[in-house]
Amino acid sequence: MKILFAASEVAPFIKTGGLADVAGSLPQALAAEGHEVKVILPLYEGIGENWRSQMTFLKYFDVSLSWRKVYCGIFQLVRGGVTFWFVDNEYYFKRNQLYGHFDDCERFAYFSRAIIETPRELDWAPDIIHCNDWQTALVPVYLLEDRYAIPQLANAKSVYTIHNIEYQGRYGDQVLEDVIGLDRSYFNENMLAFYNDVNLMKGAIMAANYVTTVSPTYAEELRLPFYAHGLAGVINEQAGKIQGILNGIDMSLYDPSAPSDLAATFSVDQIEPGKSVCKAALQQAVGLEVKPDVPLIACVSRLAGHKGFSLITDVLDQMMDLDIQVVILGTGEWQYEDAFRSAQERYPGRFAARLTYSAPLSAMIYAGADLFLMPSIAEPCGLSQIIAMRYGTLPVVRETGGLKDTVFPYNQFDGTGRGFTFTNVNGFDMLWVIREAVDLYHTNKGAWATMQKEGMTADFSWTNSAQQYIDIYQRISG
Repeated sequence: MKILFAASEVAPFIKTGGLADVAGSLPQALAAEGHEVKVILPLYEGIGENWRSQMTFLKYFDVSLSWRKVYCGIFQLVRGGVTFWFVDNEYYFKRNQLYGHFDDCERFAYFSRAIIETPRELDWAPDIIHCNDWQTALVPVYLLEDRYAIPQLANAKSVYTIHNIEYQGRYGDQVLEDVIGLDRSYFNENMLAFYNDVNLMKGAIMAANYVTTVSPTYAEELRLPFYAHGLAGVINEQAGKIQGILNGIDMSLYDPSAPSDLAATFSVDQIEPGKSVCKAALQQAVGLEVKPDVPLIACVSRLAGHKGFSLITDVLDQMMDLDIQVVILGTGEWQYEDAFRSAQERYPGRFAARLTYSAPLSAMIYAGADLFLMPSIAEPCGLSQIIAMRYGTLPVVRETGGLKDTVFPYNQFDGTGRGFTFTNVNGFDMLWVIREAVDLYHTNKGAWATMQKEGMTADFSWTNSAQQYIDIYQRISG
């Protein structure tokens, strides 16, 4: 099959979140199954010269965006069996940040028009156009309008993936004709209209041939108003074409036995002494006391409310009454940054707050921590808990979204499990589970090692998930 994968960010070229990881690895898994895969993304200023020097310029043309005719250049790079097309327009994409600009609706409407018109200009007919999140949500809608005007799209079907329903692309209805370039007939309850606004994600859910989310549990949660951010009715109405498929990771990229910058390597067959060496290196790096027998709890995350950090701040002092160490890496909302700065002052040598983002330090944390804490209120899939398990670090998570699908709770009767879980949005429930984990760490090293091995050997590759996507592609394309 011919698959065009459209995303607003793709690793390793440019990344702000998990979407980039998916867009960087899923197409390679699809190509490995023998399909012809092309990925299209904007040519942002942040894409480095190391990648630009490998690109080939293909052609330029004008994209139709409402009353505008806008320049579009296409550059190509082939990597890992996948062809990447970069959409060049410096007016829209030569900016310091990917998102958060006053004209984001126009920028990504332009990108969506470029996705639709590039197959004609390069004379390539995709069977599937796979779009992701609100930035490409207009593509399934444009496909309704342009399928018969562009011969290369005559047989194309659209798949739309919701990575995070919180960000929907909602704008005033004045953008419909002047910015997006669609007539008023699209402003109805069965397409883009949403409480007198235009909602791009809603339009994609209605227009796409199939809709996926990034974990089975998240797909079910989106049917509930608590998780759906206003779109529960739409999700339930369209439930027959919605499916949750768990994200995977590049297993070779997260391999504790592979040579790396870590203090030591280790494997599922010989976890020690390598993991203890990594723990000591982490403790030294962040200013914690080097104590091998004190459980070290870590967080690597954006410090945001929906990540559950209020649960941590609610019981922080009770947590620190335990014989533990804590390291937190990330930036975000000021109240959490202040709380963790204060904790670092109150608990020197036991609590480390690194209010920044550092890829090398995050790698040290995954490898060196004993427990990885993710008390998320909502978590569509989550990759951090999967990465942590690959390095023998046991996750403590709330049972939501992909956390529930990947972290099986410890069973004291048969010793099975991959981590520790709790259900309610309650800091004291989280604290109870942390106490259980700390107690097990000290009293049952055998059960602890068994769980480490269970997580390290679990198959989190894209192989199974890619096959589920292929099944969907084949089903909707006949």
